Amino acid sequence: MTNTAWDTYSKQKPERRATNASGETTWFNWTQYADHGPGAEVLGIRPGATVLDLGCGKGGNLAHIAALGARAVGVDVSLAQLKAAEARWADAGLVLHRTDAVRFLTESGEHFDAIYSVFGAAWFTNPTELLPAIRKRLRPGGVLAFSQRPAIEGCYGCQASYINRSEDEDPLVVKRWDYGPARWVEILHQHGFTAATARVLPAPPGPRRIGTLLVRAHS
Repeated sequence: MTNTAWDTYSKQKPERRATNASGETTWFNWTQYADHGPGAEVLGIRPGATVLDLGCGKGGNLAHIAALGARAVGVDVSLAQLKAAEARWADAGLVLHRTDAVRFLTESGEHFDAIYSVFGAAWFTNPTELLPAIRKRLRPGGVLAFSQRPAIEGCYGCQASYINRSEDEDPLVVKRWDYGPARWVEILHQHGFTAATARVLPAPPGPRRIGTLLVRAHS
């Protein structure tokens, strides 16, 4: 069911533009808004680093990581998403795996300087399963960062998220985990992460008001 849901989502998600507002062919975006918010500097990586994207989707952020000179590894459960990433970024040198995040982290022998998730596996995986698995794969001092929509007040923990299909079909359902910034910091500290921070980036000027939760911590 999960694979089907994300394959369906892939068809609904628009393709990344050829260039951003600065004319760059690769760029990193943590938010749901174009040309908004911080970039890859949040990860603090240098050329030669090894970086993992949990829920890499069509590979836009991961291609930028590769352009910075890092080994760019991506994980996603959706074959449709990964095929789109391979087609768009064929020359970027991305290393892509079709599997779920916890399984990859548990079975992989590779260690990473940074692990991140942008509206990806960190939102749709139980943190009590995901965070210990991430800690095992992050090098000492490595960075974990993830972004997602902020929780709705009073709606915390595991929530249902719907992915619509045709008018003749019921929507597909996936689980997501929502917490406020302070609670995310507590959860990260409980799982052994340090220097944890969480904040909501406000939406850019315009009619939309929902910001983006951005969380960062060290192993």
